[in-house]
Amino acid sequence: MASTIRVVSAWEFPGYLTSLIELLQDAVDSGASVGFLPPLAAAEAREYWQEIGAALPSGSVLLLVAEEDGRLLGTVQLHLVRKTNAPHRAEVAKLLVHSTAQRRGIGRQLMQEVERVARQHQRTTLVLDTLRGAGSEVLYQSIGYVPAGAIPNYMCNEKGELCATVYYYKLLNQEAGL
Repeated sequence: MASTIRVVSAWEFPGYLTSLIELLQDAVDSGASVGFLPPLAAAEAREYWQEIGAALPSGSVLLLVAEEDGRLLGTVQLHLVRKTNAPHRAEVAKLLVHSTAQRRGIGRQLMQEVERVARQHQRTTLVLDTLRGAGSEVLYQSIGYVPAGAIPNYMCNEKGELCATVYYYKLLNQEAGL
C-alpha cells in the first residue's frame, strides 16, 4: 500500500504526539543527526514536539506526515520565514523516516510534498542542513538541492566528536521554469 502524505492541523496534532515521540526516538537512536543525541528520552522528545505543536496554530510551522495503514512512517516540517525581507523563503526541517520503513521512497515523497506545500505558500527558496556525509545528502542532491557550503565543527556526535554540517538550498521558481 502507498503512503499517504498530508499536512497535520493544529487540532489534529495531539493525536499524533505519541507516534511523533516514538518516531523521533527511533530516528535518533538509529543514528539520525537531527539535533539530539542517543539514547533520546521520551520526555526530551515530548518537549520538542510540544514546541512544534505550539507553533502550528500560527501557521509559521507546517507539519507533514507520511502514514500507511494508520501508522506514522515519517514526517518533515516546513518553517515559513516571517521576516519582511524574506516572504519567499522557508526552511525544511527534521525529515524523519522510521527505521523499519526506510529505502521505500518515503523520504523522497515527503520532500516532494513539502515542496508542493511551499509553492502553495509562495515560497520559492528552500534551505536545509544536514550532517556532512549523512545518507540524506544523497537524497537531497538527487532531488535538486544544491550544497551552499559546510560549517566545520558545527555539532557534536554521540562520541563527543565535532562534525561538519552542510547547508543546502533549492530554488523552486527556477525548477518550474519561472
